[in-house]
Amino acid sequence: MAGRRRKNTDRPSAGEPESESLLPADFELADLYGAHGSDAEEDLDDLAVLVPPVRLLPEAELAAAALAVPLLQRAVRLARWSAPTRPVDELGDLLDADREAAARLLELAPATGEVSEEAVLEAMRAWSLACDLELVVLAHDAAGQRAGGPSEELAPVEAGEPEAVLELWLAAADVIAELAAEIEPLDAEPDAGEQADEARAEELLAQFEEVQEEAAELLDEALQVLYETTAFAEPGQETVPLGVLAALLVVPDGEEPDEEMLGDITDVMVALDPMLADLAEIGLLEYQPIDPELFDEEEAAQAESAAELDEAEAARFGMVRLTPLGQYGIRQWLLDEGFEAPLIGEHATGGASALLQGIAEAANVLPEQEIRVWLAGREPLGAARELLDAARGSDPSAPLRRMLAQLALGELGPQVEPVVREVLADPELGGAARAWLVSHGAAGVPAPERGMVLWTTVDTFAAQLLDSEGDAEVLRELIAELPVTDNPASFFGELWRVDHPYTAQVLEAVGELHVDRAVAKEARKAAFKARSKS
Repeated sequence: MAGRRRKNTDRPSAGEPESESLLPADFELADLYGAHGSDAEEDLDDLAVLVPPVRLLPEAELAAAALAVPLLQRAVRLARWSAPTRPVDELGDLLDADREAAARLLELAPATGEVSEEAVLEAMRAWSLACDLELVVLAHDAAGQRAGGPSEELAPVEAGEPEAVLELWLAAADVIAELAAEIEPLDAEPDAGEQADEARAEELLAQFEEVQEEAAELLDEALQVLYETTAFAEPGQETVPLGVLAALLVVPDGEEPDEEMLGDITDVMVALDPMLADLAEIGLLEYQPIDPELFDEEEAAQAESAAELDEAEAARFGMVRLTPLGQYGIRQWLLDEGFEAPLIGEHATGGASALLQGIAEAANVLPEQEIRVWLAGREPLGAARELLDAARGSDPSAPLRRMLAQLALGELGPQVEPVVREVLADPELGGAARAWLVSHGAAGVPAPERGMVLWTTVDTFAAQLLDSEGDAEVLRELIAELPVTDNPASFFGELWRVDHPYTAQVLEAVGELHVDRAVAKEARKAAFKARSKS
């Protein structure tokens, strides 16, 4: 996979497609793609890539999906058909006598009658894949004739053993992805290597290698962005317009695309179109390619005159969806490249303490998803008690655990009210418990003591401080909601005395970020006193 999640606008697209292409460069991005900007990230040299967690199908289902991929299925069938051996030429290809038979075997041609050239080419493609995957072993027979026969690795695949099938499918996806990136340079001369001098031949070879590298990099980044987009998509919303995918690769974070960027988006779409079509053949994704008629100048002009594009019209510019098998494959590639690519539920296999602590410490986690996995099948009242017990503590991550426990209680809903009431007198949980009860419309909630209010204020802010990892914009919004009265000296005079591990840090954050200078000054003074006290 690619070493970067996003590319900036200086990145040349694979093969450098012509910018005057009659695709969407002149359209309004919002109308055509339904998106503005991207979730661009800094280069990996400056910031580690965080890959979002995903949920995979069971291996048995993934293996069944892999065996149902026509291209792989044909390769497996031809490998078995080759038994005990089939003569091949010096390149390992089937001889002419067997090519039509292979096409008929794969039902690419009728049992009798003429076999089309297209059918033979497709059969040879499957044979080539079988050889690349070493399902067919090439050797010389007793007569010295080069021949190919089925390998020992074929049997467990035919038996549907998940591990063997998925290993084979991953190898096939590697082969197809590598072939997909084999793009010729625009100014390549097919016979230049024979007709030109040595210097020109070396120049063309270097150009070819550069284009291959750019194409492979573009495809890797597109697949990783598609993986991330799919991870965050709502069920049933995983399909992405090709233009949106291209925009995520081109448009820097927070920027609106200008005319030059729209041209770059078009170039990326044109470059990705054939590569994604190739990957669809191995089942890694589902792809509706760009309608070739859009290259017709008259039709493009008619499309441009439309005020808005309906769903069917927008789909003509390409639509892509990562399959469950594709999610599995890209995750394996990411793991092979050394990325952390977690699965949803990795923190939900133990008790409540392991759940809350695991989420609190994880750099890339979807808390709600982990909590829902953990809650599934648990008795609500017992789960609520376990969560509240795990939320106690004065260690560095305790405030965040308490916030996560509240999130989990929210998933359980009003049915756990009796358990929440049990902790109203708890000095660490009582304030948050009252807030939870009030938010769920509970009656008869006793007012907390002043000390509990102040402690909960510090604890709540500390949790957000930990959760936001010091994001100034997020913290300013939280600070604006602090119950600072007209007399901030009095408020902070109480707050610095709160016996909480994060009192000083909370006051320092307020002092640094509060927009009211008087309030900020009092917070800094209070922070100094809290530090002195500790």
